[in-house]
Amino acid sequence: MKVALVTGAGDRSIGAATAGALRARGFRVLTTTRSCPITADHHPLDLADAGSVARLAAWVPERLDLLVNNAGIHLDLRSRWTEPQLVDGHEVHWRTNYLGTAQLTRLLLDNLLESGDARVVNVVSKLHDRGRNEWLVAPVAPYDSWAAYGTSKLALVHEAAEIERRYGGVGVHGYSLHPGSVYTRIADRGLETAPVLGRLRRLAAPIERRTLLTPEVGARTTVFCATSPDARPGGYHRREAPAEPSADAQDAAVAAKLWDETSAWTASLLT
Repeated sequence: MKVALVTGAGDRSIGAATAGALRARGFRVLTTTRSCPITADHHPLDLADAGSVARLAAWVPERLDLLVNNAGIHLDLRSRWTEPQLVDGHEVHWRTNYLGTAQLTRLLLDNLLESGDARVVNVVSKLHDRGRNEWLVAPVAPYDSWAAYGTSKLALVHEAAEIERRYGGVGVHGYSLHPGSVYTRIADRGLETAPVLGRLRRLAAPIERRTLLTPEVGARTTVFCATSPDARPGGYHRREAPAEPSADAQDAAVAAKLWDETSAWTASLLT
């Protein structure tokens, strides 16, 4: 039986829908949420905590056939922050969405190589086009949390492409995708400090459900990248098909440099 790990599989999430679809296809699926008891197939994960990432990686079985990097955050939805919120000295979206995911992926490379035919699927966003390659190595200036979020997702598009370039020949393939505009709970944390807007959003929930995709529909492109022979290794995908990412995302030299610098950062965590 093939083994998959899906991060960020909380209630009513794309991750939970992805996990269900993969189980229906015969995978043993391991899942994570930020806070949960450890069971045979479930483990807590806080991507902004290097120790939490390392504990999860040590828990994963020796062979892993599929890693779905679905977990992530999108905070400050109202664009109220004028300065970045820092975690370990890094902007919070960058630290969580990109660095935490990159650390987990590198810690699990040996498990993926053990499979001989594994896939790493990064759930990103069309908002990666809000990011810029220059902000991969320097702060977003002037600061804008949406641009910071987009830059973290741009980095994950680069990461998937670079996995393919470096490991595709030995059986680990990278993919990235935009799942669509999906009705999930991702906005909940972004509105924690705005109780009035939170109440208005709850009142508008019936309209959102009718106009946005369900998590099950949103998971389709993730499952396509995870299982379909028609998915493009190293490529970006939308609506269950390969698509063209932003111009910045197509710079292979930037991707290679980002990979090397990120690997140096993850290595420093071990010292």
